Amino acid sequence: MNKVIKDSQEIKALAEKLQKYECVSKFDSDNDPEAWRLAHSLFDLEESFKEILDNSLPALREANSEEELHNALLDIGEELRHILYHIKDPKFFSYLFEDS
Repeated sequence: MNKVIKDSQEIKALAEKLQKYECVSKFDSDNDPEAWRLAHSLFDLEESFKEILDNSLPALREANSEEELHNALLDIGEELRHILYHIKDPKFFSYLFEDS
C-alpha cells in the first residue's frame, strides 16, 4: 500500500492548505493551529491503518494458537486506541462524539 502522506514536507503542505479554510481555522487556539493538529493526526491515522492492514490482520489470519490470536487482537486494539486518540484530538472531528 502506498503512503498518501510521505514526509514532514507533505504534512507542512497539508497544514498550510488546511489553514486557509475557515472550516478548519475556526478551531485554532492561541498557540495551537488546528490545521497542524489535523494534518499530524491524519498522518498518524494513515500509519495506524497501514499497520492494521499490513501486519495485524495478516497476523490474526495466520494465528495458530490462542496465544498468537490473543496477541494479534491486542495489537489491533492498541492501534484502534491510537486511531481513537487521533480522531478525538483535532477539534474539527468533535462532532463525531456529540450526542444525537
